[in-house]
Amino acid sequence: MRPPALIEPWMSTEHLQTWVREAPDKSSYQRRLAIWLTHVGQLAAHQVAEFLCTSKQAVWLWISQYNQQGPEGLARQGRGGRRWAYLSAEDEEAFLQPWLERAVRGQVLTAQQLHGPLEKRLGCRVSLGYVYRLLHRHGWRKLGPRPRHPKAPLRSQERFKKNSRRPSKRS
Repeated sequence: MRPPALIEPWMSTEHLQTWVREAPDKSSYQRRLAIWLTHVGQLAAHQVAEFLCTSKQAVWLWISQYNQQGPEGLARQGRGGRRWAYLSAEDEEAFLQPWLERAVRGQVLTAQQLHGPLEKRLGCRVSLGYVYRLLHRHGWRKLGPRPRHPKAPLRSQERFKKNSRRPSKRS
């Protein structure tokens, strides 16, 4: 069995105990307690993980962050955000503005039509899926005209619309 990890002496044991008690929220408390149990209790990562109902990998990550960066290493934020964005949200909005005006006028707009100008603006190749995700981020919906069969009898359809009865309104 692997021995317990060694915790770098960033703080004294008394200061470490106070630091654990002053955790602002549950997730911070859990991370700090993992450091405390490893340092004072001499527990292995799998034991700490079992006590805290978390994964062994998470405990190793927290120990590594604490050893490398000190107490500030555990105060990190989540991984949310736009890490691989080509454009900022404002730039995307500005790119879509002329297309929005066309869509409001009722012109059909497809992702294929946006694909070329977007690649030109970015200066690199992007997938068609990127265009769909861009449209989704800005609240665009996939709407299109109902499909028509090329041999559909338009005249009889129009006649049917004119002569069909309207549904009665029941109160």
